[in-house]
Amino acid sequence: MRRTYFRFAHAVMASATLAAAAVAAPAFAMDNVKVMIGANPGGGFDQTGRSLGAAMVAAGQAKAVSYDNKGGAGGTIALTQFVNTDKGNPNALMVVGAVMVGAIETNKPPVTLKNATPIARLFADTMVITVPASSPIKSIKDLTTQLKANPGSVSWGGGSKGSIDHILAGLVAKESGVDPKKVNYVPFQGGGEASASIMGGHVTVGIAGVSEFLPFIKSGKMRALAVTSKDRVADIPTLKEQGVNVEIYNWRGVYGAPGTTPEQRKAMIDAVVKATESKAWKDTLQKNDWTPFLLTGDEFGKFVDSESTRLGATLRELGVAK
Repeated sequence: MRRTYFRFAHAVMASATLAAAAVAAPAFAMDNVKVMIGANPGGGFDQTGRSLGAAMVAAGQAKAVSYDNKGGAGGTIALTQFVNTDKGNPNALMVVGAVMVGAIETNKPPVTLKNATPIARLFADTMVITVPASSPIKSIKDLTTQLKANPGSVSWGGGSKGSIDHILAGLVAKESGVDPKKVNYVPFQGGGEASASIMGGHVTVGIAGVSEFLPFIKSGKMRALAVTSKDRVADIPTLKEQGVNVEIYNWRGVYGAPGTTPEQRKAMIDAVVKATESKAWKDTLQKNDWTPFLLTGDEFGKFVDSESTRLGATLRELGVAK
């Protein structure tokens, strides 16, 4: 009888210990999240993917995160690989954004975002126009004056052909009375490559998200001419206050792999949303001047469809897309 009681008591204590351990341990949604980044290291896509991965770990939504950088064609090369190799993988994510949407409209690749699974739009990013610190161009007025006199003499460095950077260059030209088709645009596969070319004076003007160029602006290696938002960011004057009627934003988010179940998709959406609620993610937003712009699931998919229509129309007007 005593032995039976001892065994029962031991079993109860063991169960209680296991229950306590289960409560104490974080409830990981997945063991290892794989993030595909359709750009070389150093740019906005790279910042987004790595920051989200770190936030997912900090929020207890993933034990580990791995990253795969594959630049080229506005992320569409990476998208093709992602769709073909990660089909059915519930732990895979790909960074997407306005740059990729524009590249799809421009290049018309066989694989598009309709072949993947919308998870979440994350934030909006104000864009900035910069020149090397040694440039004789001191203001947007100086830039548009040179652009009007000789459009080809102004080379614009930014993301891939058809990207939101390319669109911005065309809109500034159009608002300045210059044929957007005459814009001398130089595409780069990653933010690091673009930054080096701008600071080295290999292009006249650079375009990127504020977060990408702000360290170089603060260090004095670049001069910021304007931001594209309604209000100033980091005390950089807007295009509108300098007489150029253009206001435009970049945005970034993540898609999941094709072939996942509704339950797997919901688990990934929940994990990403919880990551955006973490201190790590909120600190990242503040540090990079990113504006929260959360939208999930099918609603995010509808937003991307509308962006494709909007950006596609602009690119055709600018002579970039057919």
